[in-house]
Amino acid sequence: MSNVANAPTEKWAKEAMTPTVEAFHSRIRKLVAERLAASGKSWEDAVADPSLELTTADFAAVEKELLDTGYRYEMSAQISLVEAPEKYRAVEGIKDTGGMEKDEDGNRVIGTGANVFRVDADVVGTARLVSTVDIVVDMLTNGVPPGTIAIIDDSGGTLTAPILEHFTGVVCMGGTVRSHLGILTREYSVPCLMDAQLDGLRDGDRIRVEYTKPPADVYAENDPGSRARIVKLEGESVAQ
Repeated sequence: MSNVANAPTEKWAKEAMTPTVEAFHSRIRKLVAERLAASGKSWEDAVADPSLELTTADFAAVEKELLDTGYRYEMSAQISLVEAPEKYRAVEGIKDTGGMEKDEDGNRVIGTGANVFRVDADVVGTARLVSTVDIVVDMLTNGVPPGTIAIIDDSGGTLTAPILEHFTGVVCMGGTVRSHLGILTREYSVPCLMDAQLDGLRDGDRIRVEYTKPPADVYAENDPGSRARIVKLEGESVAQ
C-alpha cells in the first residue's frame, strides 16, 4: 500500500480487550495518520524518516489525554500507587455491608474468588492483611505467624515474594489466575484465590477458604457459582 489512507479499514476494526489499550491504540493510530498526512510523504518513505518517529513526549501527551478524562489505572503493585498516585485508583479497602449470606454450616460467606489451583482439602487459617512493605519486613524479620492466610491487594507478586512460601494460603483482591502472584503461588504450592471480592472480612478473622474448588478458567464467562467461597468461622477471631 502506498499510504495509510489506502489501508483496508478492517485491519484495525476489532477493538482491544480493555478500554485502556483501546484508548492508547486508537489515539496513536490517529496521531500517526495526522503526521503522515502533514508530511506529504508516502508510507514507505515516512516509516524510514527519523523526524516522523513518535517521541516520549508524544506518548506522555497521549497518556495525559486519557487521564484528563478522569480515568485512573488499576494498580497491580503497591509501588505504582506510591510513585504515581495521580495515575492510579486508590485502594478502596474491604467493605462491610452486613449483607453476607451464610453457608450450609451457618457461617457467614465473607468473600469469593477465582481459585488458582485445586487442593485436596479446604484451608482454615487466620486472615492477615499484608498490604505494605512494613508488614512484609516485619514478617521477614520476626517470621510469618503460623496459619497465616495472607489478604493481599497487590497482584504483582513482588511485595510478598520474600515470604510467600511461608503463607498457609493467599487471597488477592486483584488480578487474575494468570497474574504474577497467581503464577508464584502455583510454583510454591501455596493455595491462592485471585480477584477476590470481600465483604466483612477483618484482620485476625479465622476463615475457611474453599481451595478445593476447580481452578478458574480465565477465558470462561463469569459464573458466580464457579467462584471459591471464603467463610468466617464465628467466635474464632485472633487478637492482634
